[in-house]
Amino acid sequence: MANTIAKALSSVWRFYRDGFRNMTWGRSLWLLIILKIIILFGVLRVFFFKPAMAGKSEEEKSEIVGASLTEGNIFLKENNQWH
Repeated sequence: MANTIAKALSSVWRFYRDGFRNMTWGRSLWLLIILKIIILFGVLRVFFFKPAMAGKSEEEKSEIVGASLTEGNIFLKENNQWH
């Protein structure tokens, strides 16, 4: 059983390894995809997504997290305040 799983994983690994070795346009496309992911999750996050608990003290943060775990999501979006 373990031998057949090892053989299957080995053949899958060789399939992908050989496929990536023989790529011509594929490498450029993968680099473009990775660059887009870095831009989307790295750069845009910094400019468009503010931390929800920015400016809160450690005590306020711990109260918010504790209430959120016990009562569910307690963030009211209409006035951007934790309750």
